[in-house]
Amino acid sequence: MKTLYDPQDQTQSDKATSAAQTGGTPAISVFLPVLNEEPNLLPLHEKLDVALGKLGRSAEVIYVDDGSTDGSLKVLREIARLDPRVRVVALRRNYGQTAAMAAGIHAARGEVLIPMDADLQNDPADIVRLLEKLDEGYDVVSGWRKDRQDRLFTRKIPSMIANRIISWIGGVPLHDYGCSLKAYRRESLEDVNLYGEMHRFIPIYASWAGARVAEIPVEHHARTMGKSKYGLSRTVKVVFDLMTIKFMASYQTKPLYVFGWVGLLTLGFSVLCALLAFLMKFANWPHHADFIQTPLPVLAMVMLVLGIQFFLMGLLAEMQVRTYHESQSKAIYAVRERIGFE
Repeated sequence: MKTLYDPQDQTQSDKATSAAQTGGTPAISVFLPVLNEEPNLLPLHEKLDVALGKLGRSAEVIYVDDGSTDGSLKVLREIARLDPRVRVVALRRNYGQTAAMAAGIHAARGEVLIPMDADLQNDPADIVRLLEKLDEGYDVVSGWRKDRQDRLFTRKIPSMIANRIISWIGGVPLHDYGCSLKAYRRESLEDVNLYGEMHRFIPIYASWAGARVAEIPVEHHARTMGKSKYGLSRTVKVVFDLMTIKFMASYQTKPLYVFGWVGLLTLGFSVLCALLAFLMKFANWPHHADFIQTPLPVLAMVMLVLGIQFFLMGLLAEMQVRTYHESQSKAIYAVRERIGFE
């Protein structure tokens, strides 16, 4: 396996070893979800090593293996053996990016938390720029892939539309919610619990808790190795999560408002259908029809009520799932192995 460090360069190695042995709290925690990224891991870590070496701050790197089926975990074990700043969390199976992000947040010890992708599309050199913006007094700094190196119709255009909708509903205007490269002060994530595909909405959660959010352009490179894990199917999941976000933001403490308004609309539709049925029977408008001769009003009411019931049941179930997890401190992932935590 390729050596990560030059044996002649003792300064960086001694500094990292000293920090690891003292067990002190690092200033920065960089965490990366990993899913089948074996060919990207060594060149990625070398770039991370260079970027962190220029910061002048203590740092740790946490790789979260999200059930990789290639040799990613083997490479991560070797990286952890060679670099004392590295810790690895290996999940039992593939739980998804949100769960891997949550595992990284839980494992991080730094005062500043920086997530990023492990596919070499994010540039570790941008970490210093995120920190500089954070030092201006912000609590969250989000990366914006201004010159995004992805396909236009399947990635860039859907992302552009989604970002505008999310900004409008969430009240936090960002150009690129999908960019994993961000910087968070630890306190801005203390009350954030992640489910579904909610990791992209962390800036919204933080803003609701009073965090100051900023955005800066970052580099984005085309994928050269490995296979993309994203597709159009994820857009549907994002839409559902966005509906949940809006509901939780507006009606979590006052659900009767939404239930009441929907009930009023349903009642109004019911009254309108009944009135039309009476007009058709007794006033011959627009033509004469007995109640049993026109099933359309009844069918419309039944379908409407069923649709509303299913929608509201989904929202109630979402709230129950959150209550179940948070009241019992249930994790949304299970860890198979921890490397470097001792």
